[in-house]
Amino acid sequence: MQVTTVGIDLAKHVFQVHGITEDGTVVFNRAIRRAQLVAFFEELEPCLVGMEACGSSHHWARELSKLGHDVRLIPANYVKPYVKRGKSDAVDAEAICEAVTRPTMRFVAPKSEAQQAVLFLHRARDLIVRQRTQLSNMLRSLLVEFGFIIAQGTGSAVKYAKSILDGDKPDLPEIAIDVLKQLSHQLVAMHLRLRWYEMRMRLHSKLDKRVMLLRTIPGIGPVTASAIVATVGDAKQFKNGRQFAAWLGLTPLNRSSGGKERLGRITKMGDRYIRRLLVTGMTARLRQMKVNPDRVDPWAIDLLARKPPRLATVAMANKTARIVWAVLTKNEYYRPHTA
Repeated sequence: MQVTTVGIDLAKHVFQVHGITEDGTVVFNRAIRRAQLVAFFEELEPCLVGMEACGSSHHWARELSKLGHDVRLIPANYVKPYVKRGKSDAVDAEAICEAVTRPTMRFVAPKSEAQQAVLFLHRARDLIVRQRTQLSNMLRSLLVEFGFIIAQGTGSAVKYAKSILDGDKPDLPEIAIDVLKQLSHQLVAMHLRLRWYEMRMRLHSKLDKRVMLLRTIPGIGPVTASAIVATVGDAKQFKNGRQFAAWLGLTPLNRSSGGKERLGRITKMGDRYIRRLLVTGMTARLRQMKVNPDRVDPWAIDLLARKPPRLATVAMANKTARIVWAVLTKNEYYRPHTA
Protein backbone atom coordinates (compact mmCIF):
# COMPACT_ATOMS: atom_id res chain seq x y z
CA MET A 1 0.00 0.00 0.00
CA GLN A 2 1.72 3.15 -1.23
CA VAL A 3 1.48 6.12 1.11
CA THR A 4 0.53 9.35 -0.67
CA THR A 5 -0.06 11.77 2.22
CA VAL A 6 1.55 12.03 5.66
CA GLY A 7 0.66 14.32 8.54
CA ILE A 8 3.30 15.00 11.21
CA ASP A 9 2.56 16.33 14.67
CA LEU A 10 5.87 17.97 15.58
CA ALA A 11 7.41 17.84 19.04
CA LYS A 12 10.83 18.04 20.72
CA HIS A 13 11.61 14.34 20.98
CA VAL A 14 8.63 12.15 19.98
CA PHE A 15 6.74 12.84 16.72
CA GLN A 16 3.40 11.40 15.65
CA VAL A 17 3.03 10.46 11.96
CA HIS A 18 -0.23 9.62 10.20
CA GLY A 19 -0.06 8.17 6.66
CA ILE A 20 -2.84 7.38 4.21
CA THR A 21 -3.14 6.03 0.68
CA GLU A 22 -4.75 7.76 -2.29
CA ASP A 23 -8.20 6.40 -1.40
CA GLY A 24 -7.90 7.49 2.26
CA THR A 25 -6.96 4.13 3.81
CA VAL A 26 -4.90 4.60 6.95
CA VAL A 27 -1.53 2.85 6.62
CA PHE A 28 0.04 3.94 9.91
CA ASN A 29 -0.46 6.27 12.84
CA ARG A 30 2.50 5.82 15.11
CA ALA A 31 4.99 7.65 17.30
CA ILE A 32 8.57 8.09 16.07
CA ARG A 33 11.53 9.45 17.99
CA ARG A 34 13.46 12.43 16.66
CA ALA A 35 16.57 10.43 15.71
CA GLN A 36 14.47 8.00 13.63
CA LEU A 37 12.38 10.52 11.67
CA VAL A 38 14.71 11.07 8.69
CA ALA A 39 15.39 7.33 8.33
CA PHE A 40 11.64 6.66 8.40
CA PHE A 41 10.96 9.05 5.51
CA GLU A 42 13.92 7.73 3.54
CA GLU A 43 12.05 4.43 3.25
CA LEU A 44 8.90 6.10 1.90
CA GLU A 45 8.28 6.98 -1.73
CA PRO A 46 8.08 10.78 -2.33
CA CYS A 47 4.70 11.93 -1.05
CA LEU A 48 2.80 14.93 0.27
CA VAL A 49 3.86 15.79 3.84
CA GLY A 50 1.96 18.25 6.01
CA MET A 51 2.94 19.78 9.32
CA GLU A 52 1.97 22.78 11.39
CA ALA A 53 4.02 25.97 11.00
CA CYS A 54 5.52 25.99 14.48
CA GLY A 55 8.88 25.63 16.20
CA SER A 56 11.39 23.57 14.13
CA SER A 57 8.89 23.17 11.26
CA HIS A 58 11.09 25.01 8.75
CA HIS A 59 14.06 22.84 9.69
CA TRP A 60 12.11 19.62 9.11
CA ALA A 61 10.61 21.02 5.91
CA ARG A 62 14.11 21.51 4.52
CA GLU A 63 15.29 18.08 5.66
CA LEU A 64 12.33 16.20 4.20
CA SER A 65 12.40 18.22 0.99
CA LYS A 66 15.94 16.96 0.40
CA LEU A 67 14.47 13.43 0.31
CA GLY A 68 12.11 14.42 -2.50
CA HIS A 69 8.91 14.88 -0.44
CA ASP A 70 6.46 17.71 -1.11
CA VAL A 71 6.41 19.41 2.30
CA ARG A 72 3.72 21.98 3.13
CA LEU A 73 3.42 24.01 6.32
CA ILE A 74 -0.05 24.86 7.59
CA PRO A 75 -0.92 27.64 10.07
CA ALA A 76 -2.00 26.00 13.33
CA ASN A 77 -5.35 27.86 13.35
CA TYR A 78 -6.26 26.28 10.01
CA VAL A 79 -5.68 22.77 11.36
CA LYS A 80 -7.91 23.20 14.42
CA PRO A 81 -11.27 22.70 12.57
CA TYR A 82 -10.14 19.21 11.50
CA VAL A 83 -9.31 18.03 15.04
CA LYS A 84 -11.91 15.54 16.22
CA ARG A 85 -13.13 15.11 19.77
CA GLY A 86 -10.58 13.82 22.27
CA LYS A 87 -7.44 15.75 21.38
CA SER A 88 -4.19 13.75 21.36
CA ASP A 89 -1.03 13.51 19.27
CA ALA A 90 -2.59 10.81 17.10
CA VAL A 91 -5.72 12.93 16.52
CA ASP A 92 -3.60 16.00 15.74
CA ALA A 93 -1.53 14.09 13.16
CA GLU A 94 -4.71 12.82 11.54
CA ALA A 95 -6.11 16.37 11.41
CA ILE A 96 -2.93 17.67 9.78
CA CYS A 97 -3.08 14.87 7.22
CA GLU A 98 -6.67 15.82 6.41
CA ALA A 99 -6.01 19.58 6.28
CA VAL A 100 -3.05 19.35 3.91
CA THR A 101 -5.20 17.72 1.21
CA ARG A 102 -7.80 20.51 1.12
CA PRO A 103 -7.72 22.36 -2.24
CA THR A 104 -8.40 25.77 -0.66
CA MET A 105 -5.89 25.41 2.20
CA ARG A 106 -3.34 28.19 2.64
CA PHE A 107 0.26 27.30 3.36
CA VAL A 108 3.37 28.93 4.79
CA ALA A 109 6.41 29.02 2.53
CA PRO A 110 9.35 27.16 4.17
CA LYS A 111 12.23 29.47 5.07
CA SER A 112 15.81 28.88 4.04
CA GLU A 113 18.67 28.82 6.51
CA ALA A 114 19.75 32.26 5.29
CA GLN A 115 16.30 33.69 6.02
CA GLN A 116 16.21 32.18 9.48
CA ALA A 117 19.70 33.49 10.20
CA VAL A 118 18.53 37.05 9.48
CA LEU A 119 15.44 36.51 11.63
CA PHE A 120 17.84 35.28 14.33
CA LEU A 121 19.40 38.75 14.20
CA HIS A 122 16.03 40.49 14.30
CA ARG A 123 14.75 38.51 17.29
CA ALA A 124 17.95 39.22 19.24
CA ARG A 125 17.75 42.94 18.40
CA ASP A 126 14.10 43.10 19.43
CA LEU A 127 15.01 41.54 22.79
CA ILE A 128 17.73 44.14 23.37
CA VAL A 129 15.31 46.97 22.49
CA ARG A 130 12.78 45.72 25.05
CA GLN A 131 15.45 45.30 27.72
CA ARG A 132 16.81 48.80 27.08
CA THR A 133 13.29 50.22 27.39
CA GLN A 134 12.80 48.35 30.68
CA LEU A 135 16.07 49.72 32.08
CA SER A 136 15.30 53.29 31.07
CA ASN A 137 11.80 53.05 32.60
CA MET A 138 13.27 51.62 35.80
CA LEU A 139 15.80 54.46 35.97
CA ARG A 140 13.03 57.05 35.56
CA SER A 141 10.70 55.49 38.12
CA LEU A 142 13.42 55.25 40.79
CA LEU A 143 14.70 58.80 40.30
CA VAL A 144 11.26 60.39 40.28
CA GLU A 145 10.84 59.23 43.88
CA PHE A 146 13.66 61.62 44.79
CA GLY A 147 12.41 64.47 42.61
CA PHE A 148 14.73 63.92 39.64
CA ILE A 149 13.00 63.96 36.24
CA ILE A 150 14.57 62.58 33.04
CA ALA A 151 13.27 63.98 29.75
CA GLN A 152 11.18 61.77 27.50
CA GLY A 153 12.86 59.41 25.07
CA THR A 154 15.37 56.60 25.41
CA GLY A 155 18.13 58.90 24.20
CA SER A 156 17.61 61.20 27.20
CA ALA A 157 17.86 58.24 29.59
CA VAL A 158 21.08 57.04 27.96
CA LYS A 159 22.52 60.55 28.06
CA TYR A 160 21.72 60.83 31.77
CA ALA A 161 23.28 57.42 32.44
CA LYS A 162 26.48 58.49 30.67
CA SER A 163 26.64 61.62 32.81
CA ILE A 164 26.44 59.48 35.94
CA LEU A 165 29.31 57.32 34.70
CA ASP A 166 31.31 60.48 33.89
CA GLY A 167 31.20 61.56 37.53
CA ASP A 168 27.95 63.48 38.06
CA LYS A 169 26.65 62.68 41.53
CA PRO A 170 23.06 63.66 42.36
CA ASP A 171 22.05 64.38 45.94
CA LEU A 172 20.96 60.84 46.88
CA PRO A 173 21.72 58.43 49.73
CA GLU A 174 24.87 56.36 49.24
CA ILE A 175 23.05 53.09 48.59
CA ALA A 176 20.88 54.80 45.96
CA ILE A 177 24.02 56.16 44.26
CA ASP A 178 25.49 52.65 44.07
CA VAL A 179 22.31 51.26 42.49
CA LEU A 180 22.13 54.22 40.09
CA LYS A 181 25.67 53.54 38.87
CA GLN A 182 24.93 49.86 38.29
CA LEU A 183 21.77 50.66 36.32
CA SER A 184 23.66 53.29 34.31
CA HIS A 185 26.36 50.74 33.44
CA GLN A 186 23.69 48.30 32.26
CA LEU A 187 21.80 50.90 30.22
CA VAL A 188 24.89 52.24 28.43
CA ALA A 189 26.14 48.70 27.73
CA MET A 190 22.72 47.73 26.38
CA HIS A 191 22.66 50.80 24.17
CA LEU A 192 26.08 49.98 22.70
CA ARG A 193 25.02 46.37 22.15
CA LEU A 194 21.96 47.58 20.26
CA ARG A 195 24.19 49.74 18.07
CA TRP A 196 26.16 46.62 17.13
CA TYR A 197 22.99 44.79 16.07
CA GLU A 198 21.89 47.76 13.97
CA MET A 199 25.30 48.06 12.28
CA ARG A 200 25.27 44.32 11.52
CA MET A 201 21.78 44.66 10.07
CA ARG A 202 22.76 47.62 7.89
CA LEU A 203 25.76 45.69 6.60
CA HIS A 204 23.58 42.73 5.63
CA SER A 205 20.98 44.98 3.99
CA LYS A 206 23.64 46.22 1.54
CA LEU A 207 24.36 42.66 0.42
CA ASP A 208 20.76 41.68 -0.44
CA LYS A 209 19.30 43.10 -3.63
CA ARG A 210 15.70 42.63 -2.48
CA VAL A 211 16.39 44.65 0.67
CA MET A 212 17.85 47.45 -1.45
CA LEU A 213 14.73 47.39 -3.63
CA LEU A 214 12.45 47.78 -0.62
CA ARG A 215 14.52 50.65 0.75
CA THR A 216 13.45 52.74 -2.25
CA ILE A 217 9.92 52.81 -0.80
CA PRO A 218 9.26 55.88 1.40
CA GLY A 219 9.08 54.92 5.08
CA ILE A 220 10.95 51.62 4.65
CA GLY A 221 14.35 51.54 6.35
CA PRO A 222 17.00 48.82 6.54
CA VAL A 223 15.46 47.12 9.59
CA THR A 224 11.96 46.90 8.08
CA ALA A 225 13.22 45.86 4.65
CA SER A 226 15.47 43.17 6.10
CA ALA A 227 12.66 41.78 8.29
CA ILE A 228 10.23 41.60 5.35
CA VAL A 229 12.67 39.83 3.02
CA ALA A 230 13.71 37.37 5.73
CA THR A 231 10.08 36.57 6.54
CA VAL A 232 8.33 36.41 3.15
CA GLY A 233 11.19 36.03 0.65
CA ASP A 234 9.95 36.99 -2.83
CA ALA A 235 6.29 37.26 -1.59
CA LYS A 236 5.04 35.11 -4.46
CA GLN A 237 3.08 32.94 -2.04
CA PHE A 238 0.54 35.81 -1.92
CA LYS A 239 -1.79 36.29 -4.88
CA ASN A 240 -1.92 40.09 -4.61
CA GLY A 241 -0.96 43.01 -2.44
CA ARG A 242 -4.20 42.97 -0.47
CA GLN A 243 -3.62 39.36 0.56
CA PHE A 244 -0.17 40.33 1.84
CA ALA A 245 -1.63 43.29 3.76
CA ALA A 246 -4.30 40.99 5.22
CA TRP A 247 -1.61 38.50 6.28
CA LEU A 248 0.04 41.35 8.19
CA GLY A 249 -3.27 42.17 9.90
CA LEU A 250 -3.57 45.63 8.34
CA THR A 251 -6.95 45.15 6.65
CA PRO A 252 -10.34 45.90 8.27
CA LEU A 253 -12.16 43.14 10.13
CA ASN A 254 -15.02 42.01 7.89
CA ARG A 255 -18.31 41.18 9.62
CA SER A 256 -20.55 41.56 6.58
CA SER A 257 -23.77 39.53 6.41
CA GLY A 258 -27.09 39.60 4.60
CA GLY A 259 -25.79 41.87 1.87
CA LYS A 260 -24.76 44.56 4.37
CA GLU A 261 -21.09 45.47 4.48
CA ARG A 262 -19.72 45.91 8.01
CA LEU A 263 -16.02 46.72 8.34
CA GLY A 264 -14.42 47.20 11.74
CA ARG A 265 -10.92 47.86 13.05
CA ILE A 266 -7.88 46.14 11.56
CA THR A 267 -7.66 42.43 12.30
CA LYS A 268 -4.14 42.37 13.86
CA MET A 269 -4.07 38.67 12.96
CA GLY A 270 -0.79 38.59 11.06
CA ASP A 271 2.90 39.08 11.70
CA ARG A 272 3.05 41.45 14.67
CA TYR A 273 6.72 42.34 14.25
CA ILE A 274 6.52 43.49 10.62
CA ARG A 275 3.20 45.24 11.25
CA ARG A 276 4.76 47.21 14.09
CA LEU A 277 7.76 48.14 11.96
CA LEU A 278 5.54 49.36 9.12
CA VAL A 279 3.32 51.44 11.40
CA THR A 280 6.39 52.91 13.13
CA GLY A 281 7.90 53.81 9.77
CA MET A 282 4.69 55.51 8.64
CA THR A 283 4.53 57.41 11.94
CA ALA A 284 8.03 58.75 11.29
CA ARG A 285 6.98 59.63 7.75
CA LEU A 286 3.96 61.49 9.12
CA ARG A 287 6.26 63.60 11.29
CA GLN A 288 8.41 64.43 8.28
CA MET A 289 5.27 65.50 6.44
CA LYS A 290 4.75 68.35 8.89
CA VAL A 291 8.32 69.59 8.33
CA ASN A 292 8.63 68.91 4.59
CA PRO A 293 5.10 68.66 3.10
CA ASP A 294 6.52 68.85 -0.44
CA ARG A 295 8.20 65.45 -0.06
CA VAL A 296 4.96 63.57 0.71
CA ASP A 297 2.44 62.39 -1.87
CA PRO A 298 -0.91 64.25 -2.04
CA TRP A 299 -2.82 61.09 -1.04
CA ALA A 300 -1.21 61.05 2.39
CA ILE A 301 -1.81 64.77 2.90
CA ASP A 302 -5.47 64.43 1.96
CA LEU A 303 -5.82 61.39 4.25
CA LEU A 304 -4.36 63.25 7.22
CA ALA A 305 -6.76 66.13 6.61
CA ARG A 306 -9.75 63.77 6.88
CA LYS A 307 -8.64 61.21 9.47
CA PRO A 308 -6.94 61.15 12.89
CA PRO A 309 -3.14 60.71 12.83
CA ARG A 310 -3.11 57.12 14.17
CA LEU A 311 -5.75 55.97 11.69
CA ALA A 312 -3.81 57.69 8.91
CA THR A 313 -0.56 55.91 9.80
CA VAL A 314 -2.28 52.52 9.76
CA ALA A 315 -3.86 53.29 6.38
CA MET A 316 -0.46 54.36 5.06
CA ALA A 317 1.05 51.11 6.39
CA ASN A 318 -1.68 49.16 4.57
CA LYS A 319 -0.88 50.91 1.30
CA THR A 320 2.87 50.48 1.83
CA ALA A 321 2.40 46.73 2.38
CA ARG A 322 0.76 46.48 -1.04
CA ILE A 323 3.63 48.43 -2.59
CA VAL A 324 6.08 46.07 -0.89
CA TRP A 325 4.35 43.08 -2.48
CA ALA A 326 4.50 44.70 -5.93
CA VAL A 327 8.20 45.56 -5.58
CA LEU A 328 9.14 42.05 -4.44
CA THR A 329 7.11 40.13 -7.00
CA LYS A 330 8.14 42.36 -9.94
CA ASN A 331 11.74 42.64 -8.68
CA GLU A 332 11.81 46.33 -9.59
CA TYR A 333 12.59 49.59 -7.82
CA TYR A 334 9.68 51.61 -6.47
CA ARG A 335 8.50 54.26 -8.90
CA PRO A 336 5.93 56.72 -7.48
CA HIS A 337 2.97 57.65 -9.63
CA THR A 338 3.23 61.06 -11.24
CA ALA A 339 -0.02 62.94 -11.64
